[in-house]
Amino acid sequence: MKKKIISKLFLGLCLILVLALVLPFMSGCAKKTYVIGITQIITHQALDDNRQGFMYQLAIEGFVEGDNVEYIFRNANGDMTLAATIANQFVADKVDLILAISTPIAQACVQAVEGTNIPVVFGSVTDPVAAGLIDSWDNPGGQVTGISDWADVPTQVRLVLDVVPSVKKLGTIYNAGETNSLVQIEALKNAKSSLGLTSIVEATASTTAEVLTAAQSLVGQVDAIWIPTDNTVVAGIAAVVSVCEANDIPLFAADTATVKNGAIGAIGVDYYELGKECGKVAARILRGEKPADIPAKKVALSGLSLSPTNAAAMGVTIPEAVLDRATEIV
Repeated sequence: MKKKIISKLFLGLCLILVLALVLPFMSGCAKKTYVIGITQIITHQALDDNRQGFMYQLAIEGFVEGDNVEYIFRNANGDMTLAATIANQFVADKVDLILAISTPIAQACVQAVEGTNIPVVFGSVTDPVAAGLIDSWDNPGGQVTGISDWADVPTQVRLVLDVVPSVKKLGTIYNAGETNSLVQIEALKNAKSSLGLTSIVEATASTTAEVLTAAQSLVGQVDAIWIPTDNTVVAGIAAVVSVCEANDIPLFAADTATVKNGAIGAIGVDYYELGKECGKVAARILRGEKPADIPAKKVALSGLSLSPTNAAAMGVTIPEAVLDRATEIV
C-alpha cells in the first residue's frame, strides 16, 4: 500500500513539473491580438478612403482583422467634445495603437495619450508641426508620427486659372477652428499676387449647418470658389455645389473626392494610397519600432480629376488642353 501511495505521489509531482515547464511555453506561443482604435472627425469620402487603405495595408503586412487584429472604429461627427471622449476611451481601453484621421481628431488623441505608451499614427493631417502633433517632420519625437495630405496650394489654384482664366476674385470657405485650413488659407494669401489674383474673399463655417450661409455670402463677391481640405466644409459640400450651380460660380477643391460630389476639378492626393502609407507606418510600430524614429512624410500629388458635367452645371467649359492632362474624368 505504501508503495502505491509513493508511486502516485511521484507521478503527481512529475505532472506538476511537466505543467510548470510546458504552460509558460504554451503561453508564449499564444497568438497576440492587437487592438487598434480608429477615429475620424467626420464622414466624407477622403477620410473614409484613408481608413480603408490603412486596414488593407495592415492586412498585407500580416495584421488581419478577425485573426490577430481587432478594430474599434469611432466617428466624432464633427463634435470636438465627442472627439476628446473617443480619444480618452481608447486610452481607457488600453488599445495597442490609434489611427487618428484628420487634424482635429489627431490633436484630441495626442492630448489623450500623454503619459501613456500608446502610439498614435495620424493620417490626412495637413501640417502636423503647426498642429502641435510632432516636433519636426524628420524627428517627430514622442509617440506620434504619420502621413500628411499637404498639397501645394498655388498648384491647385493654378488649375482654377487654367480652366477659367478670367478669375481675379477668388472665394474660399473654411472652418477657422481647423488648423489644417488656416495653414492652407495663409498659403493662398501668400500666393495671391504671384497668381495674378486681386483679392481672396473668405467665408467661414464652424459647423456643416453653416456651410450654406457661408457659400451664399460669396454670391456676387467672387469669380470662383476654391475649397481647402477642410473637413467641415467638405462634409457639407452639397450646399456649396447648390449655390454655385444656381449662380454660375465655378467651384474647385483641394481633394479629388470632392469632384465626385460636385466640384469642377482638383489636383490632390489619393487618400486610399495615403491610408496604405499609414498602414505601413503602423506595421513598423507594432513590430517594435518607436514612432519617434519614423519620420512623418507627405504623399505626392497624384492626379488631376475633372468633371465636364459639373463644369457645365456652373456655366463653364473646360478647355481641351486641360482635359488632356486629366488622370480622371468624372
